[in-house]
Amino acid sequence: MKILLTNDDGFDSPGLQLLKKTLERKHDIWVIAPDGNRSGSSHSITINGPTKLKTKGKQEFTCSGTPVDCVILGLNGIIRENIDLVISGINLGPNLGTDIVYSGTAAAARQAALMNKPGMALSLGTYTPPFNLDYPVSFISKNLELINSLWSDNHFLNINFPNNHSSESKPRLTFPTRRIYRDEIIHFEAPDGAIYCFLGGETPESNMEEGSDYQIIKMGDISLSPILIHPVNHGIEERYRRVRFQL
Repeated sequence: MKILLTNDDGFDSPGLQLLKKTLERKHDIWVIAPDGNRSGSSHSITINGPTKLKTKGKQEFTCSGTPVDCVILGLNGIIRENIDLVISGINLGPNLGTDIVYSGTAAAARQAALMNKPGMALSLGTYTPPFNLDYPVSFISKNLELINSLWSDNHFLNINFPNNHSSESKPRLTFPTRRIYRDEIIHFEAPDGAIYCFLGGETPESNMEEGSDYQIIKMGDISLSPILIHPVNHGIEERYRRVRFQL
């Protein structure tokens, strides 16, 4: 298969580089990844200026833009050949539940699906080393064609791997849970009067919902969540249809 790899950790991230090294043994690999860390960039795109690409090797580029920029540039012209699959990751840190709203990793896979290409977001369930990347790379390498055959154009697949896997770890179909964020703003005023703010806080938590991605990762299994790219809830729509707005 012809595969485009990207991420939000940046071109030099070990998750992306190990995935590339393994998959290129059997597949035709292209890499377009940010030239630095773009974690938390969500589905942002560059529209108010140029996006710079630099050649890093054969079919390898860094991009000054976001993960979504990387996918758009790759599928819309940089790669003249027909891409079969876009893989985003492997992210060093989980993308569970509502994390995918903020995640550049997930957004790149979503953008692929929006452009009628299979998209897959891969994340490892720890923020701190050591990062056990061999296991997720091996799983993807063995199951790539199978996973790709299950794709339809209304979703992308969000996969989270436990860092503490065992021989009993297995893939489980899950749904994204709602994460609990306890963000804190750290700020100080500089001598010139400018106020500098930094976002901090504790690691997000989640309710232990049965069958959720968070629960499955905590159990040491692999979480596979199909994520719709066009979320619609007709039950909520009816609530708005029944009211009379003032004009």
